[in-house]
Amino acid sequence: MQDVNQSHVGTQNLSEQNISWASLGVHTYIKIIILTVAFYGVFHTEIYSMLHRWVVDSSWSHGFLIPFFSLYLIHQKKKEILTLEYKPNYLGLVFLICCLVFYPLVVFVYKFGYLMSLVIIPTIGAVVLFIGGWKLVKYTWLPIIYIIFAIPIPTRIYNDLTIPMRAHDAQIAAFLLNMVKGLEANASGVIIDIVYKGVKLEPGLDVAEACSGMRLLMAFLALGVAMAYLHYRPIWQRLVLLVSTVPIALFCNIVRVVITAFIYVLWDPMYAQGIYHDTLGILMLPLAFGLYGALGWFMSNLVVEETAQQEVIIRRKDLPG
Repeated sequence: MQDVNQSHVGTQNLSEQNISWASLGVHTYIKIIILTVAFYGVFHTEIYSMLHRWVVDSSWSHGFLIPFFSLYLIHQKKKEILTLEYKPNYLGLVFLICCLVFYPLVVFVYKFGYLMSLVIIPTIGAVVLFIGGWKLVKYTWLPIIYIIFAIPIPTRIYNDLTIPMRAHDAQIAAFLLNMVKGLEANASGVIIDIVYKGVKLEPGLDVAEACSGMRLLMAFLALGVAMAYLHYRPIWQRLVLLVSTVPIALFCNIVRVVITAFIYVLWDPMYAQGIYHDTLGILMLPLAFGLYGALGWFMSNLVVEETAQQEVIIRRKDLPG
């Protein structure tokens, strides 16, 4: 009986190993290429605009990674996707027609660039629903929605979000600087006026847009969503990890601003700008990942301990006497 079970497991593992994207066949890939070309033909202006923003604006340089990460998320569900029985859902065709009708309205009537780019996401979802039905949507909805992290926020909205964050970080940095003997700091908006040993430092320390925290927040939020999705966890743990990305990213950015302020005052202003400033920002990523990983480790071990205690109780109940 044991040999039969082992043989069954071995056959199952072998069949799983034979599942690959090549099994889709040439005709399927030709259809995918045709759909991709048609999709690019409709949205080529928005795609080019996004690529240009990724190149010229370092706050959105992570956009290059998002499409590849979406493909990786799909690859993680390879077995489920390739073993599905595809049944077209014509509701997807209705949604697709709605998207294609709505898109020119946005272009010529509303002229809201961000909305024009956002139409890309429901269009992809409608195509997937039309081709494979709700079962295919079940395994691809997150990779599709994940693309939103690659779509740059309009500059006006981005500035409205960053200025309050910059002012908040400036207030915290000024508070901590005032703890240093002989140093007096006063935050006015995004500028910190500093007097050190009776001498006013000119110019004041400007909490730049790069220090607003949005860059770290957007990149880390994207990665946090992916990490919460890839690792199997209970729903409550995934929600905690997702929610924690925001305070962790903001905390790391405050650390960055404070360190920059101390470098500016106590060391040399040269090391608080340019490549040194950007390098400090990059160093905040390991700190953020460390905090995020520590939170995940804590929750995982908390569950393991509870499970182990339950197993001990069950074993004690099973003991005779």
